[in-house]
Amino acid sequence: MKTNVGGIDKILRIVVGIALIAMAAMGIVGAWGWVGVVPLLTGLFGTCPAYTLLGLNTCPLNKNG
Repeated sequence: MKTNVGGIDKILRIVVGIALIAMAAMGIVGAWGWVGVVPLLTGLFGTCPAYTLLGLNTCPLNKNG
């Protein structure tokens, strides 16, 4: 898959993902907090299937492709 998640978007996804997972692990939020795995993985791998479906791209290096 092509990289379609860039810079700030990637950092925010990782931070939000870790925060949600940590809150779920500590019991602050319910089991839905484990959904933080999704933004964490999309941030780490740099690709988002939803962006692909919607034709979005926040990666400045891949704007043309």
